[in-house]
This record gives sequence, C-alpha cells and structure tokens, in this order.
Amino acid sequence: MSLWVYEQDLAERMRSARENDLYLPGLRLPDQIRIVTDFREALQSAEVVLSATPSHVVRAVCSEMLSWLDPSMLFVSATKGLENNTLLRMSEVIREVVSARFAPRVAALSGPTFAPEVARGVPTALVISSTDALLAETIQLAFSSPTFRVYTNQDPVGVEMGAALKNVIAIGAGVCRGLGLGSNTIAALITRGLVEITRLAVALGGRPATLAGLAGLGDLVLTCTGELSRNRMVGIELGRGRKLADILASTRMVAEGIRTTDAAVQLARKYQVDLPITEQMYRVLYQGLSPREAIRELMERSLRGE
Repeated sequence: MSLWVYEQDLAERMRSARENDLYLPGLRLPDQIRIVTDFREALQSAEVVLSATPSHVVRAVCSEMLSWLDPSMLFVSATKGLENNTLLRMSEVIREVVSARFAPRVAALSGPTFAPEVARGVPTALVISSTDALLAETIQLAFSSPTFRVYTNQDPVGVEMGAALKNVIAIGAGVCRGLGLGSNTIAALITRGLVEITRLAVALGGRPATLAGLAGLGDLVLTCTGELSRNRMVGIELGRGRKLADILASTRMVAEGIRTTDAAVQLARKYQVDLPITEQMYRVLYQGLSPREAIRELMERSLRGE
C-alpha cells in the first residue's frame, strides 16, 4: 500500500518517524504503508486509487497521475467539496480527467468521519456510493473493518452534495457559537441547513432519503457540533470578530466550506433553489457582512410554513 504525499520534506519525516506530524500528530503509520512523492511509484500495481486531496487541486493531481493510471483500477473519491469554476462534484472531476484515456469506475466515500478518530480506531460508519452496484460492494468489502463500517449507496449525487454542503452549514454553526448564541439557535440552523442541502441535492438529481442518512444528516451533525471540525472553527473565529484572511493565515488546514459556499450559491442560482443560510454565509465570507447581521436577517425573513 502506497501513500502519495505532496510535500517532500513531510514525506521524509513520515518515512523516518512513521508519523504525520503536521496533520495527524501522535498517530503511528502502519509499517506496511510506503510513503512516496512519485506518482509512478505510488500507482505501480495499485488496484484501488483513493483520492483525498483538497477539492481545488483534485483536477491538477488527477492530471499529473494520468499517465500511470490503468483501466483495471478502481477510483474512490473521499474529497468533500465542489470544483468552483465547473461546479462539478469530485467524482465528476475525476471521471472527466481520466476519461481522456479510458472510462474509469468511480465511487464516492463519505459520512461522519474525523480523520484522527478513524486513525485511532474509533468505531465509524459511512457510505460508499456509485451507480455501479458491484463497484460499491467491492469497495465496501475492501475498506470495512471491525472499527470501520461501510454501507453501500447508489446515489452519488446525494452523497457528494451532502458531503460538500454540510461544510457551509458548519461555518454557520460556528458563527452561532462564536457569537455566544445557544443550543436553540444551532439546532435550528442544523435542521434548516439540512433542508437547504436536500433542496439543492434533489434539484441536481439526488434522493431525499440519502440526505437523511450518514452522508447527509450524520455528517452535518458531526461537522456542526464536533470540536475537530475545521469549518466550524472558521465560523467560531468569524463570530468572535476575526477577519477571514487572518483566520486562514493562522492554519495549514483546509476548510472546504469556504470555496464550497461560492460554488453552492452559483448552483442555487442556476437551478433556482432557495438557500438562505448559504446565501448569508456567502455574504459574510465574500462581501463583508457582519456575522451578527447575517443571523438577524435570517431571523427576520418573511414568515412561512415549514
């Protein structure tokens, strides 16, 4: 098993210390994992290619590895985001790039998962989604373990939209926390956030039932309430009055919800879907609206039935 790492210096430290001191400090990497920085070496004899890079580099990374890909390989996307210019889901980006050589078999992996907990063997459940049922079942068998329970799903649109959009709502949940608002507010935000996610996913062809499962509600609750959520932390700092640029400059971690907010607003306008929470987060992130004013405007929207 090979793990491709972009940073040469980090890869060297990981080989010697068997630990990722930047992103998973204190957790030992199994001896059978080879740390490499060369795609040819990483992909040699690979049966499954798991992509977990940030959304804004998925296309570039796939393009770089294209020469060493093989039609027999199975592809799994674990990135939770949307490509900003094309508004494509991550499995669609992989399929578009790899199709220059052959038609790939691609599945999406998602659910309520914090990487440090998975690495520590904390019991975790998630879904592998593909319209190719055999592909989903193959990955399910390959990835499942006593602490990692994988369910199959045939709605990649719903799974990937849930994975991407929950990060936007998590920023909003963090804003509520940073403003000192209570559990009532956050519960309402999560509930109405799920409505927004479902609306847009269904407009794109997803199934409502998917968003009530692990890749929808499950991941949304985790990301909006968990202390390890990067998107929630960005929201908390915004609620406390910090500027977005300063927040981003102080961390190496990627908060996918920032870019996804822009893509989600574009999709909502394209498909004429009402996403009030997402629109307000866009105004906070990109137009300088104060977090407190954003919450006030959400609460003062015209009254309607649920």
